[in-house]
Amino acid sequence: MGLADLDAVDGTGAGASGVVELRVLSYNVRSLRDDRRLLVRIIRHFEADIALVQEAPRFLLPGVQAEWLARSCGFAVAAGGAAATGPMVLVAPGIEVLEARNVLLPRTPGFHQRGIALARLAIAGARFAVGSTHLSLDAEERRWQADLVLTHLADLGEKYRILAGDMNEFPGHPGWDHLAAELQDGYAVAPWGREFTSPHRRPWRRIDGVFASEGVEFVRCGVPEDFTDAEYEAATDHRPVLATLRVPIG
Repeated sequence: MGLADLDAVDGTGAGASGVVELRVLSYNVRSLRDDRRLLVRIIRHFEADIALVQEAPRFLLPGVQAEWLARSCGFAVAAGGAAATGPMVLVAPGIEVLEARNVLLPRTPGFHQRGIALARLAIAGARFAVGSTHLSLDAEERRWQADLVLTHLADLGEKYRILAGDMNEFPGHPGWDHLAAELQDGYAVAPWGREFTSPHRRPWRRIDGVFASEGVEFVRCGVPEDFTDAEYEAATDHRPVLATLRVPIG
């Protein structure tokens, strides 16, 4: 799909600079409750190598619906879905899945169960870990969930790490700022396109983001302007975040 060759030439996706360039999409799909055909068209248009999804279907035939979404968009399911209470990792052909984990985060009584879908991936000599998550609506719970998400992502043992998700808060709040203290906030370091992702009509908050560890370079990150507001609103209740990153080889 969107795998880019940098500086040439060997046909593996690796360039002379010793990095692999990847497109990573983060998208809350609201359990496919909206115009799913339009949603698929939007996702396919971005030609991402990895899609880190939130709110994959959890109740009615969740496995069947997750496979439908992945197949329709040209991906395979690497991790997550109902097993992670909604977060999911989808990968394009050519991405090798070395390991997958689905983690349920501790739950405060009265709040929804939250989780993280995790995978160790490899392509063209680059190895890295990815995680997709969706944090709590409760501020106190979000803060300690953010810490647990970072811990589980690091526990995969890869030097280079990519995290994306619906954080249910925006920069300047404790959970988000804790993530951004440990990982690079893509839009903050390489802003591109639009900033805000929520609510779906007249968005004014950036509650969805893509983060990466030191050593991973953000080329650009933001909400693509390829679709109209009406199209985005009909597909789901969040705007997608698309990041182009360069991951070192070796």
